[in-house]
Amino acid sequence: MSDSLIAEVPARKDALAPSGTGTVFATWVGLSLSLFSMLIIRQAFRMVTPEPGTALTLAREACMFAAAGVLVWLVRKREGLPLASIGIGTSPLWKSLAWGVVIAISSIVPAAVIVKLTGYGQGPAAQAFAKLPVWVVFVVVLRAGIVEELFFRGYAIERLRAVGAGRIASWAIPLAIFSAAHWTGGASNILIALVLGGILTAFYLLRRDLVSNMFGHFLVDFVANVLPALFP
Repeated sequence: MSDSLIAEVPARKDALAPSGTGTVFATWVGLSLSLFSMLIIRQAFRMVTPEPGTALTLAREACMFAAAGVLVWLVRKREGLPLASIGIGTSPLWKSLAWGVVIAISSIVPAAVIVKLTGYGQGPAAQAFAKLPVWVVFVVVLRAGIVEELFFRGYAIERLRAVGAGRIASWAIPLAIFSAAHWTGGASNILIALVLGGILTAFYLLRRDLVSNMFGHFLVDFVANVLPALFP
């Protein structure tokens, strides 16, 4: 994809690239945070217990939201760049929400096929997750939509490209790590993450609209995890 294909971003992508030694260092810190903090946080809590209850689940989600907050702070205060540099605010909200629905519809069908073929959702991790209160599951789903898209699409793709990674590497590396990060759900969960992550990546590369990605990701997880609990 051409570097100039950045829909509705108010400036050219190379104009939004970080510059200066301190700023580039902040970008590498941000890349480390975006690509690995979720894995570290998840593994740290799994060392306490592989099946966390409500309190530990909320603590884990709070840590992930906090990591996302630090990343946004790095973008604004250390890199000195607008949020548009990671795909936030590049499109009117109504259009982002509409595209989010398109992303969700594009993702739900292949996800359903994979679930049917692999029997995903029958393992101990899925059963433990199903025991959580619905409102806690909603918090997890909300975090997944916001934080995972911020980390693995908006920030990682843009900043890997900015520090010199090739076009393919800039999206393939985050996609690979995003997929591997779902290892706790088994091979089928990794496969679902790879397929749906690929769809989310394609939409982000097409539109550079992180809000639509966040909303679409949220809708997919909401339909898969919250609706069945609300209407058993």
